Amino acid sequence: MEHIIAIDQGTSGSKAMIISEKGEIISSHTCPFPSYHPQPGFVEQNGNEIIASVIEAIRQALSSFEAAGNKKISITAAGISNQRESFLLWDSAGNPLTPVIVWQCKRPIDICSRMQKQGLDPLIADATGLRIDPYFSATKLLWLIENDPDLAVKIKSGSAYFGTIDTWLVYKLTGSYVTDFSNASRTLLMDLDSCKWSPAMGDTFKTRGLHLPEIRPSTGNFGVTAFDGIFDKPIPITAIIGDSHAACFGEGCFSPGTVKATMGTGSSVVMNTGKRTRSQHGMVSTICWSMEGRTDYALEGVIVSCGSTVNWVLEKLGLAANAAGFDALAESVPDSGGVTFIPAFSGLGGPHWQMDRKAEILGITFGTERAHIVRAALESYPFQLMDVISAMEKDRSAAIKWIRADGGITHSKLSMQIIADLLKTEVRIDKRHEASALGAAMLGFIGKGTLKFSDAEALLEQAPYGVFSPGKAINGLETARRLWNERVLTK
Repeated sequence: MEHIIAIDQGTSGSKAMIISEKGEIISSHTCPFPSYHPQPGFVEQNGNEIIASVIEAIRQALSSFEAAGNKKISITAAGISNQRESFLLWDSAGNPLTPVIVWQCKRPIDICSRMQKQGLDPLIADATGLRIDPYFSATKLLWLIENDPDLAVKIKSGSAYFGTIDTWLVYKLTGSYVTDFSNASRTLLMDLDSCKWSPAMGDTFKTRGLHLPEIRPSTGNFGVTAFDGIFDKPIPITAIIGDSHAACFGEGCFSPGTVKATMGTGSSVVMNTGKRTRSQHGMVSTICWSMEGRTDYALEGVIVSCGSTVNWVLEKLGLAANAAGFDALAESVPDSGGVTFIPAFSGLGGPHWQMDRKAEILGITFGTERAHIVRAALESYPFQLMDVISAMEKDRSAAIKWIRADGGITHSKLSMQIIADLLKTEVRIDKRHEASALGAAMLGFIGKGTLKFSDAEALLEQAPYGVFSPGKAINGLETARRLWNERVLTK
């Protein structure tokens, strides 16, 4: 029995999981690390702290693996999934020139507004599939170039190296300078049709002279590493892929019309489209997943606030003690009582793309109770998801086939039932709750040659799932949805 180390490098921590070729999770450990906020709207991390967190997570996961009687020698490869749009720059010696600029960072809002006024949206969307938005890497990179003259000189002179987190990890662990289609597709610098760096985007974002990694499919040999001496001899890294794309593979999105929704702090909703589809309804086009000989494209809807809405209501308003109490309070009233919660704490993402909008709680009367506000907050994610799915269906001129979900919000039975009723389709949830790591592991086994694609497909179909079916006819849902549409579309 072979095993693989799946590294799921996220925004708040690095998780290492040891997974068998049958898809069994044998051991797991998460090592958190901090984010830094030097100014309002700025979000940064330390690249070396990320590396250290990955090494420690692997060390602890391996300790548990061996304590259970397993042999380290059975671990034959590693696969990486990672936070996507976050990036940093470094010099030829591998020393960081910048902090990690995290995907959540809003520093380039003014630059985005300027570029939109210049009419660059159509050019950028056609080349990259993306929008001009702080979410994506190159808008933040342009801010660095315009605000750090010394860094701009280093870039122009060819002494700066760019990388998203997958590239940084692989470079530091193996010396290889590579990325994959999925991560490159989130930078605003890759041509989505050719899956190569775009000279036109290099000119648009002033990156001429900047070293960019080689772009490859997500499977293959990306170099070997002993993970800072943890292993007696080096093992290959055989898959690298952005976390949301890894979840697509882990959830079995293998044909057009299949959808996965990762419901974490924010939410990434991705529909496999097979071939590239140019959105006319506020979605972005991106890579779904890739391997040697096959690349599937996708439409993605970015929902900025998902679990963060629940956390804000719990921490700032104190309306419930914990997430379980939140759900119970929401179910204690028959409906939201005419209250609409618009969670635009950092603007609204797709399909609305209202960067400057602020959060609002609308429709409060003397009859409003705290349970109504909690219910409205809980409904806000399903309503945003419905907006995204409706836009995707318009772009494809076809209904979705099914939706599979992962992330913290899947623990809310009321949320999942609302989604099933709104979409009129089954919502399936992998009970292991590790779609990104499993996707990276299965792709890693394929990259090593341990599994064929058909083997991974069969294993993922056999996963233990919970299912929410439509038809419960939740009270007040139609009225709440109508109010959502009216109130969101007024601005």
